[in-house]
Amino acid sequence: MSTPSESILVTGASRGIGRAIAQQLALDGFSVVVHYARNASAAQACVDQIQAAGGDARLLSFDISDRAACEQALSADIEQHGCYYGLVLNAGISQDQALPMMSGDDWDSVIQTNLGGFYNVVKPCVMPMIRRRAAGRIIALSSVSGLIGNRGQTNYAASKAGIIGAAKSLALELAKRKITVNCVAPGLIETDMIEDAPVDLIRNTIPLRRLGQPEEVAAIVGFLCSPAAGYITRQVIAVDGGLSS
Repeated sequence: MSTPSESILVTGASRGIGRAIAQQLALDGFSVVVHYARNASAAQACVDQIQAAGGDARLLSFDISDRAACEQALSADIEQHGCYYGLVLNAGISQDQALPMMSGDDWDSVIQTNLGGFYNVVKPCVMPMIRRRAAGRIIALSSVSGLIGNRGQTNYAASKAGIIGAAKSLALELAKRKITVNCVAPGLIETDMIEDAPVDLIRNTIPLRRLGQPEEVAAIVGFLCSPAAGYITRQVIAVDGGLSS
């Protein structure tokens, strides 16, 4: 069980996988910083649910694709509340389209948000984490698309594969500081992000023949944030029903 001083920032925590992760970490005893970009009411509902269950949570809003906004919001939050024990980099977007029809804006927005967001969020937080002189955790959400690719997702797959490379490199840089860096790569998870996906067709390609649940991803993230995972770093854990195996 963590102490109240150990806080974890979860980006994109207003809904779906991010919300499940925030709730899991609160149950594990962490103080959760619930990040959102636009959906303030959903983020507040997440905080309310955590607090109603006896947990500790607060809101933080910024656009992960805006480097200056990230720097300003995160530096101010760290100055007021202290540095984070952990970061869960969950926020991201998709703009699916076959490459011949994909616009430059669709490519740029996904790369800048998903991959650029990794840098934009980690950069203001990592030196305070190092100065903390204690163990820490960074978990980046990649995707099965970043492992094996997916039709119509060259931009998304590129961003998620890039996150894996960035996380593996950062893990080497931070290992001597006892800060672990890992990736979790979800497959087809039952959230509103898959509303337009050919679910029945994809389900047949999954060895377990079902969709995953956000709570199943959250359970892995919760473990990786725990003291029990202190010897696990530079790894990619797929939560995909065997799809990428």
